[in-house]
Amino acid sequence: MKLMSLNETVRERIIKVLRDSLEPLTVEDIVAILGLTDLKPRDMYEHLKHIAKSVRAKGHEVLVMIPPSCRSCGFTFTNLDKPKKPSKCPKCKSERIAPPAFKIISRDQV
Repeated sequence: MKLMSLNETVRERIIKVLRDSLEPLTVEDIVAILGLTDLKPRDMYEHLKHIAKSVRAKGHEVLVMIPPSCRSCGFTFTNLDKPKKPSKCPKCKSERIAPPAFKIISRDQV
């Protein structure tokens, strides 16, 4: 992974991590890698929403999301309109939800 400059914005740092990672990363993974312990999960999801628009607007990359799923029954949350971790499974009502994971890839890989 490339070294990050202190002059980069949080979003630029997140983009770099999501591009360079070999595997999709959860919000918790991104926070740990970047040391953003003061950032709330909802703020990170807001950053990801804007990052998705930014990379899509540039045309050659896309932010992909592995959707969250229920660890109890296996239900996958495929109809999310924005990145987030749901609190409860609509099928079995379990709160054991695997968080979504994210990666920036080339449009050629889609």
